[in-house]
Amino acid sequence: MKKTDPQHPHHNCIALFERLSEYIDRELDVSDCEAIEAHIQACPPCMVCLKTLEQTVKLCKHLNSQQVPESLSLKLRTAINDLIGRTER
Repeated sequence: MKKTDPQHPHHNCIALFERLSEYIDRELDVSDCEAIEAHIQACPPCMVCLKTLEQTVKLCKHLNSQQVPESLSLKLRTAINDLIGRTER
């Protein structure tokens, strides 16, 4: 895998991340899909993110529906917010 370019505009990655679910679910038009695919080909971290999300969706389709405990949900939300640099507390 290529090293991440320190000059890489990460705001594009965040914008892409916000649309990945729609991309996976085939809810975007052709031009949006092409833009996402071009970005993913040039950005190894986003490629990993896409592959991980695709695997997660695939695994979730085979699970029985169960309520996640509120304490786990809160921990996950906090961890995700910390990772993306926003803390909602």
